Amino acid sequence: MAQTETDRRSILITGCSSGIGLDAARGLAARGWHVIASCRKPEDCAARQAEGLDSVRIDYEDERTIEAGLAAALELTGGRLDALFNNGAWALPAAVEDLPTGGLRQIFEANFFGWHSLTRAVIPVMRRQGHGRIVQCSSVLGFTPMKWRGAYVATKHALEGLTDCLRLEMAGTGIHVVLIEPGPITTRIRENAIPHFEEWIDWRASARSEEYRASLLRRLYESRGPDRFELPPSAVTRKLVHALEANRPRPRYYVTVPTYLAGAMRRLFPTRLMDRVLGGR
Repeated sequence: MAQTETDRRSILITGCSSGIGLDAARGLAARGWHVIASCRKPEDCAARQAEGLDSVRIDYEDERTIEAGLAAALELTGGRLDALFNNGAWALPAAVEDLPTGGLRQIFEANFFGWHSLTRAVIPVMRRQGHGRIVQCSSVLGFTPMKWRGAYVATKHALEGLTDCLRLEMAGTGIHVVLIEPGPITTRIRENAIPHFEEWIDWRASARSEEYRASLLRRLYESRGPDRFELPPSAVTRKLVHALEANRPRPRYYVTVPTYLAGAMRRLFPTRLMDRVLGGR
């Protein structure tokens, strides 16, 4: 029997201009989902529409686009939304002592507060229909620190804590809340971090300026090919499919070897030993 529009499961995915979001949108559409692929820039929305996907504009840093984008998505689905995949995020690499508070506020708007606003707006829709899946794309850095990544780590740690509380609170409502925690994935996050770094970080005036030259600047500006253990975005999509389609999704899904290793070390290693391993000493 042919699947009707009413029967199709619907999902709103953010950050679909490239990388994880784009692969997820294409992969789920191929599985028969009605995908609403949101992007921050209008030209990226147009590109998604040109390939046959429904697309709406959502910029996590602009509350108006969150409200308007969700309204447009619900119009496309007839008022139903079976799943939300929060995904879009960016990085601001720097030593913590060099992070201006303004830069930290901005990255929290994009990586945390915007996610929370969209999630809160979606929950009443899912409550009315009696079911739903909220999947958050976190990171291995959501439970493990890393030097030079303090701003991103802070947003992902905050996301994990809030999501864990939400999962507990949604028990019994029919709404499942899930974390996906990738390690190194082939995306444009390095390139996309450069304008934020140049806007906010005065590395030349830093007490660590020589460390910037020796390590962070080279990694940020030089394309050196895939990291060790790096996987394509499709590795995340595979876990996302299970999170969305399993009768009992897991609370969290690891992706890549480094995430599994970090999870094991976190359970087994004392903090001082973890610091030595992560700090390279």
